[in-house]
Amino acid sequence: MNANDYIERLKAREIKPTAIRLLIFKAMANQEEAFSLSSLEDLLDTVDKSTLSRTITLFHKKKLIHSIDDGSGSIKYSVCSPGCNCSINDLHIHFTCTKCKRTFCLTHIAIPKVQLPPGFVVQNENFVMKGLCNLCSKIAT
Repeated sequence: MNANDYIERLKAREIKPTAIRLLIFKAMANQEEAFSLSSLEDLLDTVDKSTLSRTITLFHKKKLIHSIDDGSGSIKYSVCSPGCNCSINDLHIHFTCTKCKRTFCLTHIAIPKVQLPPGFVVQNENFVMKGLCNLCSKIAT
C-alpha cells in the first residue's frame, strides 16, 4: 500500500488520519501475523504506550482491526480486510503455532456454522486452531 491507501483506509472507517495514527496503522498493516500491544510497543518504541493503547482501542471500535484470544494470555490483533464489518459472517479461523507462538489469520477459511439449541444466540465467535506453522513444521521434520 502507498501513503494514500493508508489514509483512505482510515477515512473509510471514519478515523481522522493523524500522523501518529498513520504510523501505527502502517506498522500494523505490515505485520505478517497477528500482533499484541507489547509487540507493537517494541516495534514502535518511540510512540507513547498510552497513545498506542488508545489508538488500538479506537481502531478496534471502528472495526479497522479485530481481536483474537489465542489462549496466550495476551490479546492479539490483526488488520481487517477493507470490506470487513466484523459481523459473524466476516469471522475466520485463526492458527497459533505452539512452537514459535505466532498467530495467523486464515481469512480464506470461514468459521464452520454450528447448530445451537433453541434460544441460544451467538454474539461472538473465536475459533483458534493450534499446531505447528509452515516454518516450524519444516524444522520439526
